[in-house]
Amino acid sequence: MNYADDYLSFLVHFHGTRDYFECHEILEEYWKETAPKERDSHWVGLIQIAVAQYHDRRGNTKGAVRTLTKALANLHSKKPELLKLGLDPEELFNLLENTLERMLSQKPYESINLPIADQGLIEKCQSMCLHEGYIWCANSDMANSSIVDKHLMRDRSDVISERTRQLSLRKRMEDRP
Repeated sequence: MNYADDYLSFLVHFHGTRDYFECHEILEEYWKETAPKERDSHWVGLIQIAVAQYHDRRGNTKGAVRTLTKALANLHSKKPELLKLGLDPEELFNLLENTLERMLSQKPYESINLPIADQGLIEKCQSMCLHEGYIWCANSDMANSSIVDKHLMRDRSDVISERTRQLSLRKRMEDRP
């Protein structure tokens, strides 16, 4: 089966680097290109899984639980799409429900591996990891702050600038007679 490069990259980061922030960034861009109006897209559900893992690893249980609950609700109606992505939907739901239960029980973070049913997809991702120097399905390096706290280290000047510009435009529109 053929998979989008961005999806492959998502899987490599999810299972190889455990850089869930990067997973979110990669799939969000892809989702915005392919189905931007579909707020309940399966892409959004996969993004939510990565975001929940990011929050959980940082100890933000409330954010992790809220986000993973949304992912479960979203993905339950997306079994055909999950199958096309080489995933086993039933195993995925079991994994996510068990992960949610662990979070609600205030147990420590654990790396999870998405249940990939397509052996060819696994081999492709393993090869990509090997090429990049990542270890497929290794646990998160909790001491790596560049991954654990990635959102604190990024340059947000462009986002802040755009928000300021949008606020200025709204003010001008409000001030018109």
